[in-house]
Amino acid sequence: MIVPEQVKRVQAKNQISILKKKNVQGMGFGYKVTQGEKTETECLVIFVEKKVDLNKLEKRDIIPAELSGIKTDVKEVGKLTALKARTDKWRPAQPGISIGHYAISAGTFGTVVKDKTTGEMRILSNNHVLANGNKAKLGDTILQPGAFDNGLNPQDAIAVLDRFIPLEYLSETDDEEAKFSMIQLIASVLNWLAKLFGAKLRLYTKRVSKGVNLVDAAIARVLNPDDIVNDIVDIGVVKEMKNATLGMKVQKSGRTTGTTTGYVEALDATIRVNYDENKVAQFEHQILTSSMSQGGDSGSLLVDFEDKKAIGLLFAGSPMVTIHSPIETVFKMLDVTF
Repeated sequence: MIVPEQVKRVQAKNQISILKKKNVQGMGFGYKVTQGEKTETECLVIFVEKKVDLNKLEKRDIIPAELSGIKTDVKEVGKLTALKARTDKWRPAQPGISIGHYAISAGTFGTVVKDKTTGEMRILSNNHVLANGNKAKLGDTILQPGAFDNGLNPQDAIAVLDRFIPLEYLSETDDEEAKFSMIQLIASVLNWLAKLFGAKLRLYTKRVSKGVNLVDAAIARVLNPDDIVNDIVDIGVVKEMKNATLGMKVQKSGRTTGTTTGYVEALDATIRVNYDENKVAQFEHQILTSSMSQGGDSGSLLVDFEDKKAIGLLFAGSPMVTIHSPIETVFKMLDVTF
């Protein structure tokens, strides 16, 4: 067994020379890993940004198998950067962090998409995040981070509202069941009279839902393309989409709760969602998952846990469930693509 004090002395003696080698990020005391399996062999672990074949390295950059009799191991750790909160200002900004119309609190930067007509990059999120629930005007400023996270206008402007799908709200005085029942009653009376007088014409009633929504979605045009990257925090780049299936394990990366996982619990759902100012909007053909979000996560991209393909766009929820619009419908209505 290696004595820790011995390791410290060897590390101190070799640290300067090891850190001078190309690609090396640091070193420390740990267990040696062989063919992907951790062993009980204690060693000095050399942390590199990326492992490189020995034949591609200069002799001076090769890590020796031993240092003063202590075995070494090389571990790839990627590029190490200081971690930032998702509510901070990020430049370049990544999907999964705080964003919002200058007049709202904050939501989530969902993903980067392309306008099918121009090919230009756009930021995807919700109507109520980028368009302030229909109140915004095209060209309005989008902040990163959102105003609730101390985003300032115009200092933190990252984009402008490009287009959105208007939300249809139900009227507080609407009573669709009562109205439809009355229409059915009138139609039955007229049909009875028609039959009584020998007329062959008949009236048929059909229910047409009022204020039905398919998505809560909007896109924003980036002011400087260099200010964003298409790499969702903790998930990576998503370039494809697929349909959700019952029981599918999914994940999302959002401003408030970070990266969370869940399971698809219902498909093709009709659901009523409460918005600010006591407004209610009815949605059809939605995806319901187990609870995986809180306020501020709106706009997050829902992704298949296994293959990282896009499934939906998160926009609402409760402590029990989270609601998402199918991503194919979102893309079709906004005329965008990956």
